[in-house]
Amino acid sequence: MVTSRHLNFSKAAEELGIAQSAVSRQIKLLEESVEEQLIIRSSKKVLLTEKGLALLTELSSFEERLQDIFFGHMNKTIRVGILHGLLETWFNDVMVEFSKSSGHQLNVEVNNLERLKEKLHNGSYDLIFTTENIQSELVSSLKLFEEKMVLVSKQEINPKEAWEYPWIVYSEHDHLFHLFKKRSQKTIVVNSITTILKLVKKGVGIAIVPEHTIGSEMNLKSYDIKGLAKENIHLSSLNFKTMPEHIAQLVKLIKQR
Repeated sequence: MVTSRHLNFSKAAEELGIAQSAVSRQIKLLEESVEEQLIIRSSKKVLLTEKGLALLTELSSFEERLQDIFFGHMNKTIRVGILHGLLETWFNDVMVEFSKSSGHQLNVEVNNLERLKEKLHNGSYDLIFTTENIQSELVSSLKLFEEKMVLVSKQEINPKEAWEYPWIVYSEHDHLFHLFKKRSQKTIVVNSITTILKLVKKGVGIAIVPEHTIGSEMNLKSYDIKGLAKENIHLSSLNFKTMPEHIAQLVKLIKQR
């Protein structure tokens, strides 16, 4: 590439800090390996053959792409995996704030816990947000905040007799099923925290939701329930020696919230 830029062996050798004979020999070896003449030599001038020019064009393009990948300042994409409930509530505000402060892009995907861990370990995600503290040779986790769960209803109820009211649950593993041996005769399953809260607000039934998802404008009654454990929300990432700048930007924003 240096010889092609100067079209001169002596100038190429001077820039590279090696002997002219070494430059000539390396080009000769390259030509032998590809079985094509790449440079036409004369005592006064060096010319590139058609193949030589084509190779130079490809190498130059490749070098530019490498520069962009490792040293460029182009916008990059951060691949995020997250639990559905966290995306609907807490992470929405994170995305809004990040889009205003950074030119980098977010690619956010919802998955269950096992799939999130699997895709982080195989390098398909840069970050995941879950309720599990994952620590391994490849991955480490940072606790972000504690998520308190509460029972909510539109009107005042007796939380000790929750089975007397319709249940609005996120899944068959909802907290209501674990807390009460006696079950409601009417159950609605909706895997959307936003929709669950709307249904509770309309008086359709009661539900257990993260306390931080309840806005004051909803005017809902909330109850602390004995035996309802708090969950910690974690950010998990690969164990980078130095975290890439674009990922570090998002992590820094989240830590400052």
